[in-house]
Amino acid sequence: MSVDGIIAGIIDREGEAYTNDPADLGGPTKYGITLATLARARGAPVTAIDVEKLTRNEAFAIYEWLYITKPGFDRLISVSPPVGEELVDMGVNMGPAIATTVLQRLLNALNNEEKLYADILADGDCGPATLEALRSFLKARGADGLQVLLRGILGLKIARYVDITEHRKPNERFLFGWLRTRSGILPGATP
Repeated sequence: MSVDGIIAGIIDREGEAYTNDPADLGGPTKYGITLATLARARGAPVTAIDVEKLTRNEAFAIYEWLYITKPGFDRLISVSPPVGEELVDMGVNMGPAIATTVLQRLLNALNNEEKLYADILADGDCGPATLEALRSFLKARGADGLQVLLRGILGLKIARYVDITEHRKPNERFLFGWLRTRSGILPGATP
């Protein structure tokens, strides 16, 4: 999938409506862009009105900069579009460093005791070592390896959603939607 397709999918899942749900720690949100994210992207303080007036084009640019280019996920997408798409989506909800750490942990756990490639530092930085480990993994394991890796990412993503819900009761309102829209369909599964 292309970068544009990934971002369009995220915006579609997030929805275009402005919301300000008191149970949502993100506060004022539109296109999935929160008040804090908009302020970070603009480099200046913003208000709820700024969020409400956010355009789809600006939201698109924010996603591309903060969740694809800045964390290096554009390079990840070029190595494996499906892995890149999952990490971008996870990065939007949990932060790019957390998404990258999930990938790094899985790559270390799946390297057959370093027989396929050396362990990498699980530091949340999607740099050259992470990209090389992913390339090596995919070369060694092929299509089956890709499916296993995607299942691992999905499993850890779901575990994190459950964990944050268990640690903050109001998140129970959101868990069903997170699992419905953010956890994909496992290969071979039927909806």
